[in-house]
Amino acid sequence: MTMPRRRPGRPRRDDQRPTRDLVLAAATALFAERGFDAVSVRDVAAAAGVDAATVVHHTGTKAQLYDACFARVFSAEREVIEAAGERARAALSAGPHDALRALHDLLDVFVDFLEDRPETTALWLRRWLEPQRHGELDRRYAAPLYGLVEELLVAAAEAGALTEPTPHVTVRSLVWAVHGHVVALAAGSGSDARERREFRAFVHRFLDALYAGPRP
Repeated sequence: MTMPRRRPGRPRRDDQRPTRDLVLAAATALFAERGFDAVSVRDVAAAAGVDAATVVHHTGTKAQLYDACFARVFSAEREVIEAAGERARAALSAGPHDALRALHDLLDVFVDFLEDRPETTALWLRRWLEPQRHGELDRRYAAPLYGLVEELLVAAAEAGALTEPTPHVTVRSLVWAVHGHVVALAAGSGSDARERREFRAFVHRFLDALYAGPRP
């Protein structure tokens, strides 16, 4: 019996995940490894086990595919950060000690997220190597999360739980520190368990130094 030919744009069924998820996972890994210019739609198709028409059908042009990769990691990150942020906001009225502990927990959630998904760091670092390009990605997929935490720090200051004159500087400093930590883990220098433990202790000390001291 002659089997019908697979029409262009129809995916192979080697994986039970939806085809778009397969394409985005493959594209995210490739863009994180090589950057935007060094990845073609055909590269993504080969990595995902589909044809190029399938990639275009599910994600559009390469630029749209690149955007979709950032949207994908942003959605996952926003889910965990928003939940941790709500818990931290709820602790503000309980006093400085509980507020600071909630901020520790929020930072731990962020560290855990990037440790578990190092491709997120690699994707952003590739994009930041060319700061003059794709700036809309920062506006759509970084600024909202930065803003969420900055607003939380402002609310904590207004509640008298801490003093924070420049929340935007604090948030960006911590974000870059965590990305640097993930890069160090990827480089494999020393024990992963020790690196994770020591970095977690460092960011906790950092917060304590910022906020646990006497307030005017």
